[in-house]
Amino acid sequence: MPDDENQNAVGSVTFAPGARTSWHAHPAGQIILALHGIGYYQEKGKPIEIVRKGEVVKCPHNIPHWHGASPDSEFIQVAITGRENGPTVWLEPVTDEEYNSYNK
Repeated sequence: MPDDENQNAVGSVTFAPGARTSWHAHPAGQIILALHGIGYYQEKGKPIEIVRKGEVVKCPHNIPHWHGASPDSEFIQVAITGRENGPTVWLEPVTDEEYNSYNK
């Protein structure tokens, strides 16, 4: 959680294969560091991107997006979330149709 000295929240998340967040947005943006496995990342209106170990995703301010594991791999990430402009805004769940829309 953020505090008086640092407004960033930092957390490690392990997604089981097929697990994902709901759509959400960060008023001050977010950085995702991929530590293990194969993940998915998608911004509203754009195609799903594959995220692999060692890659970094910079989530823009106030852009709805979701992230999680690919269907066949767990995904471990560290998320660094700016909180100086307010907390994460949670939106609707990602549908199976949206999740399965990745074009290989």
